[in-house]
Amino acid sequence: MVPSVLPVRLAANAIEHFYRGGARIAELRGSTPTSDHQPEEWVAATVSRFGDDDTGLAVTEDGRLLRDLVATDPDRWLGVEAAATPRAGAADTGLLLKLLDAGQRLPVHVHPDRGFAARHLGCPYGKTEAWYVLDADPGAVVHLGWTEDVDRDELAERRDAQDSGWMLSRMHRVPVRPGDGILVPAGQAHAIGEGVFIAEAQEPTDFSIVLEWSVTSSGRDDSHLGIGFDTAMRAVSHRALAADRLAALCRHTDPGARSSALRPVLPDAADEFFRLALLGGDAATERVDAGFAAVVVLDGDGVLIGTDEVPVRRGELLAVPAAFGSWSVRGARLVVARPGVDWPHGLVAGVDR
Repeated sequence: MVPSVLPVRLAANAIEHFYRGGARIAELRGSTPTSDHQPEEWVAATVSRFGDDDTGLAVTEDGRLLRDLVATDPDRWLGVEAAATPRAGAADTGLLLKLLDAGQRLPVHVHPDRGFAARHLGCPYGKTEAWYVLDADPGAVVHLGWTEDVDRDELAERRDAQDSGWMLSRMHRVPVRPGDGILVPAGQAHAIGEGVFIAEAQEPTDFSIVLEWSVTSSGRDDSHLGIGFDTAMRAVSHRALAADRLAALCRHTDPGARSSALRPVLPDAADEFFRLALLGGDAATERVDAGFAAVVVLDGDGVLIGTDEVPVRRGELLAVPAAFGSWSVRGARLVVARPGVDWPHGLVAGVDR
């Protein structure tokens, strides 16, 4: 039997970025930002920013890298079966969770799928992602997918001309409110709008093909993952995202409800890649199956109940190991992120990232 390991609290991990934001993260976390350009906090991350070996990696409150804890004790962090199955490296947890508070619109960009990443980036993961809206300004929107087929050559021309208006005018403009969950499949052009605060679940990479770099601090040469646009654009869908398919990528969950049930907040199609759910109430909830999980405490003072009891309070971020067993929560409300239902089966082992 694998000995128990308790969940660990994670230290502040705010990420400096080109875009404004972060006030809502700081309010939730009870922290003081050092700039108005800290719009992301990476939660339980064992991967780092693309091209940067350190930025983004989660650190426990006592100063240990979560990456190192997982790599040196995968049986207890991931479970014996997952630890014995080929993954993307010793520290691979199958998951990246972020808090993202957009103080301005993000650029139009695209993420590659797993097949493209395996062929061109040496990684078994692409970057399918999903957004769960924690808060949003009145009238806030996101942009997702083309409303009509776009010509490949014209898109390349508009990209090089940095014609933001052309790109945005051909994308679905989706109003959002707290409680909305939206799956963003790899290949779909997208942009998060100003005033949107989300929990973002994604495959554990930082692969972005930026079509609109003019609103960033980077340039053309920083926008194609180092493989050149001729290759990178093969990852970009040029087909219209039909209205019925867009609707199927969206799900709404009452953001204020307190329930003993684990309530998924994303469409079922997300389960292949990751799972994101709300959990919490005054009484003890149903139990979450043993396995790696990343947790954001949205409100309340409570306790996680597994092989032991661990107190939690609003704003804390935790990494929960498989060896904590199946667990529940009492007195607090959480966002719980977990790897996909079949993870890590089906992945091709890659280099240790």
